[in-house]
Amino acid sequence: MKKIIIANWKCNPESLAQAKKLFNSVKKGVKDLKNLEIVICPPFTYLSSFKFPSFAKASEDKQDSSFKMGAQNCFYQQGAFTGEVSVGMLKDAGAEYVIIGHSERRRNFGETNEMVNKKIKAALGVKLKVILCIGETAEERKQGKTDDVLLEQLEVGLAGIPLTTNYLPAGRQGKLKTTNLLIAYEPLWAIGTGNNCQPQEAGKARLLIQQEIGEKIPIIYGGSVNAKNVKSYLDVGYNGVLIGGASLKSDEFVKTIKDS
Repeated sequence: MKKIIIANWKCNPESLAQAKKLFNSVKKGVKDLKNLEIVICPPFTYLSSFKFPSFAKASEDKQDSSFKMGAQNCFYQQGAFTGEVSVGMLKDAGAEYVIIGHSERRRNFGETNEMVNKKIKAALGVKLKVILCIGETAEERKQGKTDDVLLEQLEVGLAGIPLTTNYLPAGRQGKLKTTNLLIAYEPLWAIGTGNNCQPQEAGKARLLIQQEIGEKIPIIYGGSVNAKNVKSYLDVGYNGVLIGGASLKSDEFVKTIKDS
């Protein structure tokens, strides 16, 4: 299985020119690396400008097949929903992946596990690869509720969704088939704080998730990941990482990729 490195640019950078400069700098820095899948998730407005092969034609280098484009969010319907972006629009804009349930969406925009579930179903319906984010808050961790929170987010978020595993969690029936899914464990207390989760603790969370969804679905880690600590998360079994702030600094992001 290829290691998966996902860059979540969030609401950055400020212009398309800056976004292209960042992308080209990263691409140049990792062009000779093998056995990696690098996913860049820019803001919606930049997606179509990075759509391949059109962007590759305007670039000095040909598009490297190891690079994929992803979206940071989606909506589960199309129609009279002002300000939203449908999964079909993302697909047409060139996205292959979509992040769903990111902690900032849950915390700042009130997304519930039920809403996450609807978005996952819609995204899988158009064959987008879903990056489902789950994680506990500092208070939930302090109260010893981490396991309960993660299991609830998985159970409700994946309700009615077929997965590729022989393990059937309580309440699910039928043969599990979905392959276009990966789980990102991102403890909320570690995101953007520089206070990264210790590998041993992150490893326990990974084992819990794996017991719930089986061994065939990739599990990645996100939360203050950088070049100094990325290897430690891969060493405890994670299949890749989800990187926020460090992905906006091309030198740091390239070093993180190379150290993976």
